[in-house]
Amino acid sequence: MFNRIHPTQGRHTALPPPSGRLVLTDNNVLEFQLENGLKVLLKPVRSAPVASNWIWYRVGSRNELPGKTGISHWVEHMMFKGTAAFPKGSIMRLVNKNGGMLNGFTSFDYTAYFETLPADRLDLGLRIEADRMANSVFDPEEVESERTVIISEREGSENSPNFLLREELMSLAFRAHPYGHQVIGWKEDLRQITREDLWTHYKTYYGPHNAVLVIVGDIDVEAVRARVEELFAPIPAGSPPPPVLAIEPAQTGERRVVVRQPGTAQYLQAAFHVPDARHPDNFPLMVLDAVLAGASPMTFGGGSTPTHRSARLYKALVETELATRAGCGYTPSIDPGLFHFYATVREGRSLEEVERALWDEVKRIQDEPVSEEELAKAQKQARAQFAYALESVTNQALWLGLMEMVDSYTRFHSFLDDLSIVTAADVQRVAQTYLVETNRTVGWFVPTEMTSAPR
Repeated sequence: MFNRIHPTQGRHTALPPPSGRLVLTDNNVLEFQLENGLKVLLKPVRSAPVASNWIWYRVGSRNELPGKTGISHWVEHMMFKGTAAFPKGSIMRLVNKNGGMLNGFTSFDYTAYFETLPADRLDLGLRIEADRMANSVFDPEEVESERTVIISEREGSENSPNFLLREELMSLAFRAHPYGHQVIGWKEDLRQITREDLWTHYKTYYGPHNAVLVIVGDIDVEAVRARVEELFAPIPAGSPPPPVLAIEPAQTGERRVVVRQPGTAQYLQAAFHVPDARHPDNFPLMVLDAVLAGASPMTFGGGSTPTHRSARLYKALVETELATRAGCGYTPSIDPGLFHFYATVREGRSLEEVERALWDEVKRIQDEPVSEEELAKAQKQARAQFAYALESVTNQALWLGLMEMVDSYTRFHSFLDDLSIVTAADVQRVAQTYLVETNRTVGWFVPTEMTSAPR
């Protein structure tokens, strides 16, 4: 168990000079590291008197073992359940009272928490994160209560045909790697995970040795640096987390699954294995995604409307009235991941027709390089999405953290340049390399009976 750490109230007192060497990178980010392993990124932004602090843990469903799926998502929930210093419910009340917002989430590759507050209230967010890093309680009654909540959340998702189909598709696409199970985990595992399992997972992964703190906003760098040292340096480092050793074997033949359940429509999903975020093909795959489906707010961290109406899949599947919705998606990941396609079949049309039209579009981009005009348009849309994403300090901190989790935050500075140097030949090459029949997994959802769409 971590020793109980008492976050200091109010302003920091006089401290010795911070121990970590402060490094200024070319994207105006200052980096230093505490002796316990916590990496800290500071980015002063003077556009508004606001500051956003994020704590990123290098743990997600990727780090889970068979029988313990969903444990990272569950621990994320438990770290909202209070400590001695911040009892249950007080974090939300305090942040709201001080004019801020907060949230947390778990993905395949990472877990993150954040608070965005008026700049003169940043200390509250830092105290919250230092305290729950060291002092989360995991009360047995709260564990059991949250078990019910998470199982109910999963059962709610099971009402969605797209969730059911994606779960089957992922588990078929990945035979060895833990990316094959959903972040929420299998229900059978959620029923038998214990409080001790959760506590062990927390002690292993949610310490300074496995975390990155990102602060962006109207900050005094030296004052914030001293305060971070005061709050986080006393938290002891844990042992290095076990590495993820699973390597997904190369796929050598198409895989297919058909899910038959009551539903409102027929759905198609497909996935192709692609490299990890550090691979040189990462940016060509982003541009391929933008050409086929429009620059995605999911990929480009935005909050604006997707630009899919001018993209190839929308024109080929939706405007022809084969599908009511169609697109694709690529999200960079620590380990080799997937490039996804999806479509909702229009009433009166068939899965066979939609799939045939989809592969026709894939073949077209493999056979004919995109025009310079189309490439420029896709890159312009992608740049716009990225620009929209950086309008707030919250999203800037989000982007720095995301990049650091799957690659390096230093790519933040060169992101637009890396996009702009992608050529039509690059886009064609990655389509020819990865979007091939032997590398794909295809899923169909076929309703056994038609039900009404949820309101």
